[in-house]
Amino acid sequence: MTRNRRIVVIGAAVGVLAVGSVGIAQAVGGSSEEPVTGPAAEKAKSAALKAAGGGTVLEIERQDGDGAGVFEVEVRRADGSQIEVHLDDRFQPVGTAPDDDSGAGGENDSDAGSDGS
Repeated sequence: MTRNRRIVVIGAAVGVLAVGSVGIAQAVGGSSEEPVTGPAAEKAKSAALKAAGGGTVLEIERQDGDGAGVFEVEVRRADGSQIEVHLDDRFQPVGTAPDDDSGAGGENDSDAGSDGS
């Protein structure tokens, strides 16, 4: 019985350390953006492609606080350039910025201005 308890305690300690390590890695790595899936992802993808004038969606995330909007959609345009399209909670574009995941440089949001029609 003592041996079984010891195994359970060691297993629990390993689990706690693993969970703590993931939290530290996220905090240090700055990877706290929450991926968007399901119907919200499809709406965000469609709205971002329209705002960007076409291209390929690389990633859809909840906004991480570095720009306007609720959703941040990374789009690679046909010319190879990448932009972030920022969308509000109704999937309307509220700004765009050059895609810069390095964290260097400032955010240069532009007004969405038009409805894309």
